[in-house]
Amino acid sequence: MVLVAATISDYREPTYGNWRVPRSAGLGNFGAIGTGLILVGLVFGILSFAIWNLFVGLGVMGAFGIGVVLLTIKDKHGQTVIDRLGVRAAFSRSRRKGTNLYRSGPLGVTAWGMYQLPGISSKSRLYEFQDSYKRPFAMLHMPTTGHFTVMFSTEPDGASLVDPEQVDDWVSNWGGWISALGNEPGIEAASVTVETAPDSGYRLRNEVEMNIDDDAPDVAKEMLREVIHTYPEGSATVRAWITLTFNATMRAGSRKREPEEVAKDIASRLTHLSQRLQTTGAGVARPMSAQELCEVVRVAYDPPAALVIDEAHAAGHPVELTWGEVGPSAAQTNWDNYRHEGAWSVSWTMSGAPRGSVHANVLSNLLAPHADVDRKRVTMLYRPMDAARAAQVVERDQNNSNVRITSGNRPSARALVDARAAVQTAEEEARGAGLVNFGLIVTATVNGLERLPEAVAAIELTSGAARLLLRRAYGAQDTAFAASLPIGLVLPKHALLPSEVREAL
Repeated sequence: MVLVAATISDYREPTYGNWRVPRSAGLGNFGAIGTGLILVGLVFGILSFAIWNLFVGLGVMGAFGIGVVLLTIKDKHGQTVIDRLGVRAAFSRSRRKGTNLYRSGPLGVTAWGMYQLPGISSKSRLYEFQDSYKRPFAMLHMPTTGHFTVMFSTEPDGASLVDPEQVDDWVSNWGGWISALGNEPGIEAASVTVETAPDSGYRLRNEVEMNIDDDAPDVAKEMLREVIHTYPEGSATVRAWITLTFNATMRAGSRKREPEEVAKDIASRLTHLSQRLQTTGAGVARPMSAQELCEVVRVAYDPPAALVIDEAHAAGHPVELTWGEVGPSAAQTNWDNYRHEGAWSVSWTMSGAPRGSVHANVLSNLLAPHADVDRKRVTMLYRPMDAARAAQVVERDQNNSNVRITSGNRPSARALVDARAAVQTAEEEARGAGLVNFGLIVTATVNGLERLPEAVAAIELTSGAARLLLRRAYGAQDTAFAASLPIGLVLPKHALLPSEVREAL
């Protein structure tokens, strides 16, 4: 007789949620600015009644009413009518002036005849320094915003054949790592980029060819050579990068530092930051060199270059690219897609986080390779807050939610749920939890225009499974494409209208 011992586990898979968008206090669903417009309209209407007549007063109040509706009534993506009209007008103006077309190189229109990056990243500068372990690391300087970005190349462990308890530990450690960034001096933002692309097979072929024993049987050697020629067909490679973006100033009011000063400060902290990443499931994290970053950006704008670069690495020939050679020779920004070199891309931005509770694998389908998408990038954007500002934000948000409840006789069910969520967030922050603003960008790239509809359908289907609300980056496809790259762009710093004003509407 064989006895089998069975154990009953009390493990319960945790869920995650309670993501909130801070809102300002106001009347009903209006924010502070919307409420102010209503009050101003009433005052001008009353004055018009007193000075002129009834019809003038009604006309003034009607004009203010239309303005309030256009500025405050939003669709499911949080876009007002004014927002949509403004984006359409800006894109039409760009197309009339030809600024949606980009040409570089000796026959292009760039100042130095180089293949520099287009758009908001055109003025970026790349440096390379060494950290305390003498490892080279790339540092990207964005003069327009005064930001400096360092990149980590990671090898994620993956969740296959891993106990759920281990996955929970990884998620917890990742949350702790992101939260701790709020206490890092000078930190501005962080991002995680996961890219899936076809595997060229050169790395596998090079590894096998270097380890074949000349004295092995001919059958074994033929079998290995057949494997390295057939196995890469249809397979995909998954790569991940983590970026950290720092300010030129250590704190508000201090002087701006030169790139060498920033690099010296960052070099002393890279070891600590990369070691903590290993406990989050990111695997071995190491700083990216300038050459590695150039290759990643070059392949993103020119996907066929990946085969050439992999072949050169497999043959042992060093690839030498400079930052002035990684941009496309030609690119065209269309209303709903982006053409760069011989490829076509479509980008989406997250307009709504999953409602309710989700599990740790909620993004698995979105991150996984898809047969209808040649190259896909999913980038999570984080903007950590320091403890002092986080406390102010949650307290103000809790007060605003209470005002929305008490401003009417019968508060809506959504307002009550929103108030309870604000209280929970304030309690968690008081216990030591960090506060982080986050977003997400998805970019799908194909090698032919005829394949673009299938790629769009694949992304929208998998985003629905991830319970994400994605909005196509209409009129800003080139900007969204650049923001999905691991170069640390902080989009709110490039926007004309500050995010605080948008929240107040």
